[in-house]
Amino acid sequence: MLDVKLFSGTNSQYLSDKIADYYGTPLGQIDLQRFSDGEMQPIIKESVRGAYVFFIQSTFAPSDNLMELLLLIDAAKRASAGYITVVVPFFGYARQDRKDKPRVPISAKLIANLLEAAGANRVMTMDLHAPQIQGFFDIPVDHLKSEAIFIPYIEKHLDLSNVTFAAPDVGGVKRARTFSKYFHKNLVICDKYRKKANEIAEMTVIGEVKGADVIMVDDIVDTAGTLSRAADIIMEKGAKSVRALCTHPVLSGKAYDNIENSSITELIVCDTIPLKRPSSKIKVLSTAKLFARAIRNTHEHRSISALFVDG
Repeated sequence: MLDVKLFSGTNSQYLSDKIADYYGTPLGQIDLQRFSDGEMQPIIKESVRGAYVFFIQSTFAPSDNLMELLLLIDAAKRASAGYITVVVPFFGYARQDRKDKPRVPISAKLIANLLEAAGANRVMTMDLHAPQIQGFFDIPVDHLKSEAIFIPYIEKHLDLSNVTFAAPDVGGVKRARTFSKYFHKNLVICDKYRKKANEIAEMTVIGEVKGADVIMVDDIVDTAGTLSRAADIIMEKGAKSVRALCTHPVLSGKAYDNIENSSITELIVCDTIPLKRPSSKIKVLSTAKLFARAIRNTHEHRSISALFVDG
């Protein structure tokens, strides 16, 4: 069996250290050099010839994170790595997964093409914005699900006697239904209409929330406009409390202010993206143990789906 070597991109070091600790092997050494104009040259400081190489790097903004990952893949391929897996906890540009208006890119497909062209043999990621993005790749994709992290947290820390789950938009219904089915609880839907990206024109709640402790479920929280608006409307409909589970804390623009000023009691996120600053309302759960287990299962040719709830 090929030797396993784990490497981290610069801005995912905080997570990679924990993954390597759970896996039980130190991270490999990378030296990232830059020319005076900012051009990057990552150098792998140890042999990877014939090795099973894992590069851990989320591709959140800025785009340097993606470029660094592509260059690392190319470096390993040219150094005769045996098999290259890219571990991308947050897959950037996944929201542009279809041509919904004329003359726009399908950016998720472009990123898939770039990773393959660089030399990746496999991709491991978590909670893609649209699961069908897996079909953009012609290489294996391990799609990890945050429910394996959120469900144990809910069971241990929350009172489930009066819980109702909610999807903050129609696109998140399947995701929220996984939780409602697992806990045998009701599901409500917040139907929103946008005039343009990050700006909600209208929102209504479909279902009964009066007297309930509502838990909203989503994959990404960006400006937190949708979550905040949904929480406020749900509370206006008579809910007792509102929490939110969101895998990827992009948290751009006025997100922190929106959350602090909203009716949300607690926002529970994963560490696929580092927080820009702490917030009393935001609880971060680590994905490190799950990724470490998935990496080991991949290397040992064991099941990945066995790590998750059947939703």
